[in-house]
Amino acid sequence: MKGLIVCAGKGSRLRPFTLTQPKTLLPVANKPILFYAIEKLADEGIRDIGIVIHPSQEKMICGAAGSGEKFGVSLTYMYQQEPRGIADAVAAAEDFIGQSDFILLLGDNLIKEPLKTLVDRLEHSAACILLTHVDNPQHFGVAEINETQIIKLEEKPRFPKSNLAVVGSYAFKPGIFDYIRALTLSDRGELEITDAIQRLIDSGERAAYAITSQHCSDVGTSERWLEANNWMMNEVYGEKNDISEKSTLVNCTVHAPVAIGSGCVLKNCTIGPFVSVMSGAHLEECHLAHSILLRDVTIRGTGKEVLAGIFGDEASITGSSATGPFAPKIGGDQG
Repeated sequence: MKGLIVCAGKGSRLRPFTLTQPKTLLPVANKPILFYAIEKLADEGIRDIGIVIHPSQEKMICGAAGSGEKFGVSLTYMYQQEPRGIADAVAAAEDFIGQSDFILLLGDNLIKEPLKTLVDRLEHSAACILLTHVDNPQHFGVAEINETQIIKLEEKPRFPKSNLAVVGSYAFKPGIFDYIRALTLSDRGELEITDAIQRLIDSGERAAYAITSQHCSDVGTSERWLEANNWMMNEVYGEKNDISEKSTLVNCTVHAPVAIGSGCVLKNCTIGPFVSVMSGAHLEECHLAHSILLRDVTIRGTGKEVLAGIFGDEASITGSSATGPFAPKIGGDQG
């Protein structure tokens, strides 16, 4: 079995943070989202993994993930020239997949459910899809099911037939490429993977499913990024902190979980809970909770006021003034 991760999306709803780096390299608990997908596949024993990227992402994504050696896998990169949907990205990997069964993950999704659940159910099916109950199914691909299989899939329906959403984790036999090749563009101008699976179902083949009640996040907005950071930090660190030995904390109170990267200086601060700080931060006389700080953030003199949100590379706040990209409230959306 092979693995496939699609990463070529623009991440427009996470601007300005995605203007300088691909969405899949944004950090959750101080680690790029993409790395979680690679590790998820490696945990299932999958060593041959393809990553579909846009050519403009090559330098940054290939530079970050490399050949896969540090994950114990082999990474092969393929290109989606235009953002024409998940199915189009999968089509770019047909030669790489060949006649292998494969797991498909979306590079901006975080999923706690073990992939073994999908692998086991693929044995007697042409596809298996991970589903979860959501409150706003009109924003997702939605599944109608019976006791054993999926009956129908719709992409972002106006009037959903269920609240079971597709969460970005799939297992396929290689026959899925026959259905992808037969697709036409949807009303959104994309080749939808849900349409390919529906064609598979309509042809009489079986699409199994698994429903997860564990954490899963589509990191597509600032709000969902913060939510993902919270649960993943709880998952990774629990009641502990991860503070680099190359950072300095002076007269600080730290409420776990907190992760602080290298080269940071914190003085007279209260930090946490659920704060992840990348490298190079300079924080003085401030109070942060439920926050993500990217590289080289400076915050000084905000006192006891609790700041919460996302602070982009080189964002600077002194007292009540601020410069640089940041979302200063939990759930602040960048469009």
